[in-house]
Amino acid sequence: MKSRGKIIIVPLGDLDFYQINKLAANLSVAFSSGVDILQGVELPDEADNEQRGQFYSTIILTKLELMRQNETEKVLGVTEEDLYIPTTPYVYGEADPQSGCAVMSFFRLRQEFFGMAEDDKQIYSRALKEAIHLVGQLHRLVSCTNPRCVMYHSSTMRDTDTKADRFCDNCQRRLVRHGV
Repeated sequence: MKSRGKIIIVPLGDLDFYQINKLAANLSVAFSSGVDILQGVELPDEADNEQRGQFYSTIILTKLELMRQNETEKVLGVTEEDLYIPTTPYVYGEADPQSGCAVMSFFRLRQEFFGMAEDDKQIYSRALKEAIHLVGQLHRLVSCTNPRCVMYHSSTMRDTDTKADRFCDNCQRRLVRHGV
């Protein structure tokens, strides 16, 4: 599979770098691409909505776009903070294929958010699926109707837990057609 450009991971705020390094390794395999991890940066103040206690993901995307070195790079910001867009109460992440940037959050992927015991393995599995899904969107893949495909849209945590961390045959073929 031919690589279509490097994936850049941008840690936003305080994160577990062990998890970030694992994400980088697995994204490299999923997309047959090089992955670089930039030094962590703070979330933009203007994205912080204190009334909601969340960060506006679209504003974060505009800041990530400034870090992009060339058009073939795909930038993925990763944070622990809760994200939203005005039309929904929260998002696990947001991707903008036009800018080549995406942002994802560990916040609602955590068991503790649902009043359950912490489970780092489960959190990582969810984060990996979300990261692959978002980078897939940056490569112009759309949501898939196959509930086992990583490109299936997760409306609930059960959707995320049920789907695999890889592409179905149809989405894999679409990636190849897009030169990935």
